[in-house]
Amino acid sequence: MEELLIRTESLAKTYAVGEGVVHALRDVTLSIRSGEMVAIMGPSGSGKSTFMNLIGCLDRPTSGRYWLAGEPVEIMDRDALADIRNRRIGFVFQQFNLLPRTSALENVELPLMYSGMPRLERLQRARRRLEQVGLSDRIEHHPSQLSGGQQQRVAIARALVNEPSLILADEPTGALDSRTSVEVMALLQALNREGMTVLLVTHESDVAAFASRIVTFRDGCVLGDRANRAAVASERLAELDRARLEPLLAT
Repeated sequence: MEELLIRTESLAKTYAVGEGVVHALRDVTLSIRSGEMVAIMGPSGSGKSTFMNLIGCLDRPTSGRYWLAGEPVEIMDRDALADIRNRRIGFVFQQFNLLPRTSALENVELPLMYSGMPRLERLQRARRRLEQVGLSDRIEHHPSQLSGGQQQRVAIARALVNEPSLILADEPTGALDSRTSVEVMALLQALNREGMTVLLVTHESDVAAFASRIVTFRDGCVLGDRANRAAVASERLAELDRARLEPLLAT
């Protein structure tokens, strides 16, 4: 059985707003095993983004406990949190967050620049990740020369370059059209089949359908947690041009 990668117990987050208190997250107890692909769903204000920020070590819980790969995250100081983000987590955001005057290769290389890795090794690793997401012929292109889907694939390559154990994807298709969204989700699904743990936040049921498990939040609490035995797989991909997806599906 796969080991637990994420475990939370009674996780809570509150914010002071004026003289009142907002309970963004309430008593969330959840476990995610290595190799799962889990969608976190819920309307605006449900707590899903707060949960993602805590799991990504971008914020601290008000109370409760959180272990990532067995390490107790909630007691870590700022430097330790930064280290665990760099070692274990790759982030994919809705707006890509690419440097506009920098090539795809250099954008992917960026997270490695703080590790002390020699430049040649950094470039080789970045090139491999771009090849993995099907962009070997776009490595010198700047973001303005790439489509939205290609920019998101650069962002995914950047998230992978540190060889993390977890990909956190926050509304990864929010800035894409429906066809390109399916391609990006196919890529995340292919990475998951290779063993990568993927946790994605979305409000779109079509996107969550690619995950093997769906956790629903409402009012800061876990409302539902179910296996998605009808996860979208190869039959949905048949709707697309197969040749365009071959690099994504290669194992």
